[in-house]
Amino acid sequence: MSALQVYSSKNMDIYSAETETELQLPLMEAVSAGFPSPATDFIDLTIDLNRHLIKHPSATYYARVKGESMRDAGINDGDLLIVDKSIDPTDGKIAICYIDGEFTLKRIKIDQNGIWLMPANDRFKPIRIEQDNTLVIWGIVTFVIKDV
Repeated sequence: MSALQVYSSKNMDIYSAETETELQLPLMEAVSAGFPSPATDFIDLTIDLNRHLIKHPSATYYARVKGESMRDAGINDGDLLIVDKSIDPTDGKIAICYIDGEFTLKRIKIDQNGIWLMPANDRFKPIRIEQDNTLVIWGIVTFVIKDV
């Protein structure tokens, strides 16, 4: 990843997104999850991950997850997130939230009782946004990149 770290805390590291480069990688359009098939038939295609994963380059950054509050949503400690600041924060979206001076990763829940920041792990409690809270949505998670 070619990016500059712009923020680090106990909850996450945030990096600027370098999207000026272009790297054409081989793409296997079809990979069998059942019986093996000859991969060489599909190797002629290419993909540029910047074009595929980043729709709004000037509004996109990366964040590295620290912690387990979203593990039941498939987001684990160490995962790399692609985050888009140009997407509206709506009910059900997973967002980078800045609340009362701290960053956190949570799912936005909007209902008749107000706005909630919902974890995806029973060990963590939902956060109800009250009038005295300061909340800024720093972007919506568009992709999760895992190191498997």
